[in-house]
Amino acid sequence: MELLIIRHGQSEADLLGVHEGRADFSLTELGEKQAKKMAAFVATQFPPDIILSSPLKRAKSTALTLQEEVGCVLIEDKDLMEFNNGVLAGLSREVAAIKYPLPPNGRPAHIPIENGESELEFRFRAERIFHKITNEYQEYKRVAIVSHGGLISQFLKAFLQQSNTSNFVYATGDTGIHLLEIKENVRVIRFLNNQAHLSYELVAPPTDTIPSIQKQ
Repeated sequence: MELLIIRHGQSEADLLGVHEGRADFSLTELGEKQAKKMAAFVATQFPPDIILSSPLKRAKSTALTLQEEVGCVLIEDKDLMEFNNGVLAGLSREVAAIKYPLPPNGRPAHIPIENGESELEFRFRAERIFHKITNEYQEYKRVAIVSHGGLISQFLKAFLQQSNTSNFVYATGDTGIHLLEIKENVRVIRFLNNQAHLSYELVAPPTDTIPSIQKQ
């Protein structure tokens, strides 16, 4: 079973300097172009059999773009949503720092942010969706998962069986792609945060042909 994990494209929040999390911003024009390049690349190189997506706009729009290219089923799952940052969602970083300052030594992992979730709850949610996918979708050869940077980092920790207190962070750029494989109880990392598709130029295909990409 292969897990093709994809982060959404650039969102409006990236340009506004605000805390995003559960704030439901749309993709920017650049983000939409990034999603199209990702979809063309994935469709030709790693076409999935099914797509699972966070329902937040930036992820769902990216997933729909991929679905248009590959034509498979798309299923939304709330467990793939980004960290629930409660009262910080949509706030500018300057305002948030004044209204909701972090404790001197940071927020303890078991304490949730107001109206949100704790770091431990976030990690356990990633564990839950990892086990759900690997059990309920194991009949599919390749499953695409379209989500968010924070959730993807936690998902990778679950895949790598790292402890709840692990301080590793796995960065994912706009439409970055990770390819993981589970085979006979062996967990294999094929590649992480591949953004090669962003250096390609989309080429409009002739009528009734498969979309292609051409390197600049």
